[in-house]
Amino acid sequence: MLHNHFALLEDAEEAPEEPNEMKQTSKRDKNDKKKKKIKSPLVWIDLEMTGLDLEKDVILQIAVLITDGDLESVIEGPELVIHQSEEVLQNMNDWCIEHHGKSGLTEAVRQSKLTMRDAENQVLHFVQQHVKPKEGIVAGNSVHVDVSFLKKDMKELCDYFHYRILDVSTVKELAKRWYPSSFSKAPKKMLAHTAMSDIRESLAELRYWRQAIFREKSGPQAAKHLTVSS
Repeated sequence: MLHNHFALLEDAEEAPEEPNEMKQTSKRDKNDKKKKKIKSPLVWIDLEMTGLDLEKDVILQIAVLITDGDLESVIEGPELVIHQSEEVLQNMNDWCIEHHGKSGLTEAVRQSKLTMRDAENQVLHFVQQHVKPKEGIVAGNSVHVDVSFLKKDMKELCDYFHYRILDVSTVKELAKRWYPSSFSKAPKKMLAHTAMSDIRESLAELRYWRQAIFREKSGPQAAKHLTVSS
């Protein structure tokens, strides 16, 4: 019995218990893999920045939500405020000084403890739970601007997405020219200029365009199929 007892002690010393933090991470990773991925995912992202100059401006806030291709299943993700120095905030352009001041974002940035890398990791982890690599198409209004800043400040997150984007502003411009009646009835935006509120408005806008102009026709008036390169 003593021999067995010491053998058990030796085994315990040779195989120390896995740290609790590692257990939680391992369990979380397994749970993430089990989660059902979204079909034809659109990853809606909006950033608030100190301006639009890629050379000097930086991200202040990021929000993300995910929908399926039919815009029906909605999974809301984090909305995060990133800390920046007082010098960065003082060098914002005039528009940002006014609007970020009114919305409370400027003060929230001062109070935040979140780094750029922290924010990127949180958003990436959320996206990975629901979207496979290179399948998620980034969507939003004038979203090419957001993607440009992601490439600069959150490259790992940006690299996870498909190279294509879905810019709702493009749909709006086409509707303005080709469907003026539907354009005049489009929902008006509140223009709160906070990341999540802007995403929700972009999603609502695309839902409107889908119902108003993207309706498949049938019968003799239907458009003939054309071969278009991808």
